Amino acid sequence: MTDAEILDAELDPQSTRGKISRFSTLLSTQIQNNWKTNYPPEARKVLRSFSSSEVAELVGVAPATLRQMSLDGEGPIPERSDGNRRIYSLSQINELRSVLAAKRPSQSININPRRRADDPMQIITIANFKGGCAKTTTSLHLAQFLALQGLRVLAIDLDTQASLTEMLGVQPVLEVGDNETVFGVLRYDDQRRAISEVIRPTYFDGLDLVPGQSELQYFDYETPAAIMSKQFVGDEFFIRRLATGLRSVEDRYDVVVIDAPPQLSYLTLNAVYAATGLIIPVQSAMIDVASMNQFLYMLDEMLEQMAHFGAPVDHDFLRFLLTRHIPHDVPQVNIAAMLRSLFGESVLTAAVLETTAITNAGLENKTLYELEKGAVGRDTYNRAIEAVNAANSEIYGDILKAWGR
Repeated sequence: MTDAEILDAELDPQSTRGKISRFSTLLSTQIQNNWKTNYPPEARKVLRSFSSSEVAELVGVAPATLRQMSLDGEGPIPERSDGNRRIYSLSQINELRSVLAAKRPSQSININPRRRADDPMQIITIANFKGGCAKTTTSLHLAQFLALQGLRVLAIDLDTQASLTEMLGVQPVLEVGDNETVFGVLRYDDQRRAISEVIRPTYFDGLDLVPGQSELQYFDYETPAAIMSKQFVGDEFFIRRLATGLRSVEDRYDVVVIDAPPQLSYLTLNAVYAATGLIIPVQSAMIDVASMNQFLYMLDEMLEQMAHFGAPVDHDFLRFLLTRHIPHDVPQVNIAAMLRSLFGESVLTAAVLETTAITNAGLENKTLYELEKGAVGRDTYNRAIEAVNAANSEIYGDILKAWGR
C-alpha cells in the first residue's frame, strides 16, 4: 500500500477530515450525475438568431439595405422565421460585415472594426476582491458585446469556480481536464503548454475561451518556490508568464477579456501585468467600497514591488464600473456620487442595474444577449440591456481610443 492508501485506511470517518473527505466525495458524485442528466454530451449551447432590425443596428446600415442585399443575393442568405421574417446567425452577421466593408472602403473601419496591423491587441482584466460584485457577469457581457461588434475576442477564466467557463457552454467538471487551463501555460515544469493548445471555440461566433477549473490554484502553490529558485527571469519571470503566452496569439485576436479570481493572487497579478486596460466592478454599498479600498491598497503595494524588481505596470485605461445599482436607493446614489467625486472620469458614466432580467437569464445559463424575446418582460429587458450596452460601449470606446480612432 502507498502512504496515501495507509493514511486513508486509518482515517476516522467521524473525524473532521473524515467527514470532509466523505462529503466531498458524495457531493462530487452528485454534481457529476446532475451534469450528466441536465447537460448530456450531445446537449450543446447554441446562440439565438438575430432579426433583420437587430442586424441593421449591429452592422450600422438601414434595414432596407439588408433587404435589397438579400434580394440581390449579396452576402449570406438569411433563414426565415416562423413569421417569414429574415433572421441571421452571428457568423452571417460577420460575413455581412466583410461584404459591406469591401463595398464601402471609406466606411470599412466602422463596419468591420477589427484592429489593423499597427493596433496593439487589447487585454482587459476584470478584477476586484469582493464576491458578488458581478465580476464574472461583467466579463461575460463585455466579451459577448465586443464579439457582437465584429471583434475577435478571447475570454480567459482565471477563477477556480469556473463560472465564466460554464456560462460559455463548457462543463468544467466533465469537459476540462488536467493541464487544459491557463495553469498549463503558466506552470514551471516540462509539461508547460502553448496557450494556443488550451484555447477552444465557443458557440458564440468570434469568441474563444481558455476555460477554468480547480487546477488553477496550483500556480499559486508553485510560484513561491519558483521565485526563490531565481531560475525564471525575463519573459519567464512569474509576473510576466501570462503576457508572454498571449504574445503568441496576437495575430488571432483583437481583444482578450480576463476574468480574474476574487483575491490578489499570483494569477491576478499576472492578469493585471498583462492588461492594457483594467476594469474594477464595484457595488455601490459601503461594505463593497471598503473591500475595494483594501484591494486598491494591496494592489498599490504589489505594483510598487513589481516596479522595484523591473516589472513596472501601466495601462491605457483604468475604469470603475458600478454594478447591481439601484438608481432609486438613496444610500447607493450617495455612494455612487462619492466615488464619482473622488475618482472623476475613471468611473464609467453608465451603471449596470440590479435587475431580474440578468438574474433570470443566469438561471437559464444565458446572458442578456442570448435571451429570446419574451423571456422576460419587455420593459425590464430594455432597461437592463440599455444599461449593459451603455457600460460596454464606454469600454469599447476606450479600446478604440487606444487604437487612435
